[in-house]
Amino acid sequence: MKAVGVQRFGGPEALEVVEIDEPHPGPGEIRIRVHAATVNPTDTLFRNGVTSAEALRDRPPPYVPGMDVAGVVDEVGEGARQSVGDDVMAMTLPRSRLGGGYAEQVIVPTESATAMPIGATYAEASTLPMNGLTAQLSLDLLALEPGRTLLVTGAAGAYGGYTVQLAKAHGLRVVADSSPEDEPLVRRLGADVIVARGDGVALRVRQALPDGVDAVADGAVIGEPVLAAIRDGGAVAAVRAFGADAERGIVIHHVMVRDYAREWDKLDELRRLAGTGAVTLRVAHTYPPERAADAHRALEAGGTRGRLVIVFRE
Repeated sequence: MKAVGVQRFGGPEALEVVEIDEPHPGPGEIRIRVHAATVNPTDTLFRNGVTSAEALRDRPPPYVPGMDVAGVVDEVGEGARQSVGDDVMAMTLPRSRLGGGYAEQVIVPTESATAMPIGATYAEASTLPMNGLTAQLSLDLLALEPGRTLLVTGAAGAYGGYTVQLAKAHGLRVVADSSPEDEPLVRRLGADVIVARGDGVALRVRQALPDGVDAVADGAVIGEPVLAAIRDGGAVAAVRAFGADAERGIVIHHVMVRDYAREWDKLDELRRLAGTGAVTLRVAHTYPPERAADAHRALEAGGTRGRLVIVFRE
């Protein structure tokens, strides 16, 4: 079957259409006939070997990226909760034995998949699992009570956008950073207070909220400079290595989305929220598998609002 992978780690040009063996599910697994697979920053790190070279050194190539898919269940193992013919979205772990989502067929644990949101296309549904679960895990780690204040950096991005919307659904007050161009989008996502993004964002947060915020979800990977925006005893959810020690009693939570890869209840709640419109699904552009390298180039160039999606089937 057809997949998009790399024989050698490298730049976007390393991606190519490859042939791999057709997989079959074991007990507790399902096979998805993939219609759409989302392109994420984590995929670029997998492609260039930063997060994958050591983990995969004992396996032969090709190596297939991809952490989100949507499609149709076409084979099930014993004990699966889904049935053949179900439309589903799922999270995949490309460093696991099951491989990544850039493929015509993928195997996932039954707990890693749920129904697509009502009214969503395959491309739209594919944008939700990994980033949505990362956002939800961040909020769970921060454990803020309703009415508390959360700063979301990188609020116009996929993780940031979902974090803003989920935080509002949990009753939090949200401060978000934004460029002037993105401010209408960030406001639509639900941010209560918007400050200019870029150097000095913590100072601008303190100007708006002199006592500081209770916590930060650091989608922009600002790192140490963002600590100044947080009150004593607050917390940070860091989606990458934070690069600083805690200070003033601030707790740094490192968000590892693989911890939620089999949290079916969390994924299904995201489905429900997307179906109600509390969480919105944004697709910026779609690409055929043969142009996966172009999708990676566009993502690495920056400025994309919404997800880039590889479409295997309409």
